[in-house]
Amino acid sequence: MLVLHTIYVWLTALSNVALVASRLVGIPVVPYTTSGDGVYSVTSLKALVVDSKFAESRDETGETLIPPSLQDFAKTFAADLSSTLSLDLSVSNGNEATPDSIYLTLGDPSKYLDVTGAQTAEGYTLSVNSSGIVISGASPLGVWWGTRTVLQQAILSDSSLPYGEGDDAPGWRNRGMMLDGARHYYPPEFVIELCSYMSFFKQNIFQLHLSDNLYNNVNLYSRERSLQLGAWFRLWSDSEDLAGLAKNKNESYTKEQFEEMQSACVSRGVTIIPEIEAPGHSLAIVQWKPELALSTDLSQLNITYPDTIPTMKTIWSTFLPWFQSKTVHIGADEYTGDPNEYNRFVNEMSAYVYEESGKAIRIWGTFPPRPEYDNVDRNVSIQHWEFFEDDPYHDYILNNYSVLNSDDTFYTVAKWSGSYPQAVPVSRTFAGDPATGGIWQPHVFDTRVAANNPERSNPLVLGAVTPLWNDYGANASVYSEAYYAWKDGIPALGDKQWGGDLSASEFSAAFPALLPFIPAQNLDRAIPSAGPVIFEYSAESAVRTTQHFAALGSWTDAAVADRSGNGYDATTDCPLTAENTLSISPSCTFATPLSSKGRDYTLSLKLKVDEAGTDAVLVSGGDSSLMLTPNLSLFASGNYYRLNSSVPLGTWVNLSIVGRGNQTFASVQQTSREESLPEVGSTTATEEEFLAILGVNGQSFVWAPIAVEAPIKQLGGADAGWTGELAAMRLSSEA
Repeated sequence: MLVLHTIYVWLTALSNVALVASRLVGIPVVPYTTSGDGVYSVTSLKALVVDSKFAESRDETGETLIPPSLQDFAKTFAADLSSTLSLDLSVSNGNEATPDSIYLTLGDPSKYLDVTGAQTAEGYTLSVNSSGIVISGASPLGVWWGTRTVLQQAILSDSSLPYGEGDDAPGWRNRGMMLDGARHYYPPEFVIELCSYMSFFKQNIFQLHLSDNLYNNVNLYSRERSLQLGAWFRLWSDSEDLAGLAKNKNESYTKEQFEEMQSACVSRGVTIIPEIEAPGHSLAIVQWKPELALSTDLSQLNITYPDTIPTMKTIWSTFLPWFQSKTVHIGADEYTGDPNEYNRFVNEMSAYVYEESGKAIRIWGTFPPRPEYDNVDRNVSIQHWEFFEDDPYHDYILNNYSVLNSDDTFYTVAKWSGSYPQAVPVSRTFAGDPATGGIWQPHVFDTRVAANNPERSNPLVLGAVTPLWNDYGANASVYSEAYYAWKDGIPALGDKQWGGDLSASEFSAAFPALLPFIPAQNLDRAIPSAGPVIFEYSAESAVRTTQHFAALGSWTDAAVADRSGNGYDATTDCPLTAENTLSISPSCTFATPLSSKGRDYTLSLKLKVDEAGTDAVLVSGGDSSLMLTPNLSLFASGNYYRLNSSVPLGTWVNLSIVGRGNQTFASVQQTSREESLPEVGSTTATEEEFLAILGVNGQSFVWAPIAVEAPIKQLGGADAGWTGELAAMRLSSEA
């Protein structure tokens, strides 16, 4: 018996070695069989060749209605090779691979299967030998995911890929994230950057929640207060039929912006799924048309009111032509009205959307099927989020409904919550299956009770999408804090949503190595620097370069040398004073070649403010502005974050803004023009923290940290609103 046990242990160990040897550690992991000990260095590559036969092929089977061609994906890949690996390869078409090339082609689609055994167009084969690299996909989208593998492996393996071959395919069709863009607006460029980040880890779905409201506390709020409560509809149409529905055009998406987001995201394999919420969470609609409200809760629609469903059809008829996805989301979450009326609403909207556009709809699980109900049609897919709303396996899957897993196991709520964390709980991805104690994957709805989960191969499990909610509104966070809530979560979830088995130790090694090289985004607002000092300017180092003459007078531009050695020289047309300081005013600018610095940083200025308006902008940047309102304030993501202190007028001060993790601080210390800026950490000035104030359901307030990027683009200019002098300015990555 002991001998048999020893043999079993030996065979198990041997098989585990084989398993490790037959996969590449990436995010997600990649099945791969090496061939000998040889490696191919990507620095040897000379060309990126697209198979001529398939250059214009597109994947028509996916979720998007605007799939890129193989040629389109190749051009994007070439740009990524340049930005990530400094490889500048021209894209050409050909009938076969050339020596030292990456060859992109299509192969036999029937060889790529998901966990159900069904064919998937997202599969690919990666082949590497001494002649180069071949990526053969079931479709152009499959090839695209193969390009992500090539980039990752080149980053992780010192620009080398081992000789060998591997077939790879996702286990589930829907893999991604959901962002509450209703209770907090996010600009198009931020959404596009998030898509780039998600794509690198092979996620393909970005659900964008476009209408919602703060919690309507019916036990506390009057009708008047409910009708003034924060509620947002984030799509802007000039249609007279919808005049007044969206309140702020500058924080709503126009058709052109939404098309731009969809096109940019799908160019990297990510489809935006739009969600317009009704009949619950509909206060934005009720504030527009109060007669539609449910009497017991103004944030919900009275479905029996004659104009309610026609109004929703008008809204959807306006925006359906905008949406380039085969599925749209009508919300239908947390409704407290009559279940049969709710089900009638869902089915009528489903039929309408399909008749108008050929699209399917999805809803949040709310009223599971019951014998006494006229139930939701089975062509409506269900997005499960919480077991007190539904039992996804027993209520839906066993009744032949398709279900998307958004269980609140991985929920995040921005900044503060009594129930949920503020960042994705990554550890649960490594030990979330109650049947095995092992890794979580999308078929696991319940991480505690195995009997509540279907088999991994169940075809009615659509995949998984993980939400981030902004329950406490826009002032709770700045844009980038949504990214930081997901920063580790997207790659950790991406591996498991694909079907990977990355361990916690493998993830901890791979992710930090990949992070600095993820293409087409800079969500960290990182700045390359040879050392901790990113730039350092002294007005004394201004060198006059060009004199300009015009009818209004003459002026001279100057270059201000960056003393850090990084070469981030500034420019200015502000005059030098007799004391070798720069005279800052609305009629001139001091501009750096940079815009924002993310966590961590110390921005130090030695300046004197002589006069300031009530909304003076001391320093502006791409993500924030440092202001006097008249209190010292940071303006970011549409909100002011104010301190109790200000900057004394007519006095030289050392003003420091410090971004330390998820907190932001300021200090003001009087000084003299002659004294040098203090080194980071050496000042004795008292720091004051910028805080967000969250109103919690009309019952209490919570003060929470706010993480604001350093504004580093410009001083002075037409909108500055102040006059004074600048002697020195420094940015450090130390905090």
